[in-house]
Amino acid sequence: MALTPGAAWAAHGSGGQESGSYGAEVSVSQGDPRVGERVPGYEMVSLPNENVPNFQRRTVYCPHGKKALGGGAEAHGATAILLGSFPTDDGTGWIGLGRQTATDNVGISVFVICANV
Repeated sequence: MALTPGAAWAAHGSGGQESGSYGAEVSVSQGDPRVGERVPGYEMVSLPNENVPNFQRRTVYCPHGKKALGGGAEAHGATAILLGSFPTDDGTGWIGLGRQTATDNVGISVFVICANV
């Protein structure tokens, strides 16, 4: 399974069924090691949900010396819209931003997948 900058997968379920999710099925043979065992220094770093003004970026960074392999963000709120989820210019973190149509702030959580590359 290859991790690609800018690619993310999310699933939202209720009652055991997925709804509105996008993703790819991955076939793994019995002898394959887990992704974290094949990628040196693999780890996921997250920035928990926090309310910020609409359109304000939230950024999470990899530990020193590591680069972002991918990441994602989620907008929280009744009328929340995720406007962006993308890597930092230097490739060491991930940015999320959003807005709500009914209020002046939005909850944003962000995560980044990091490794020694």
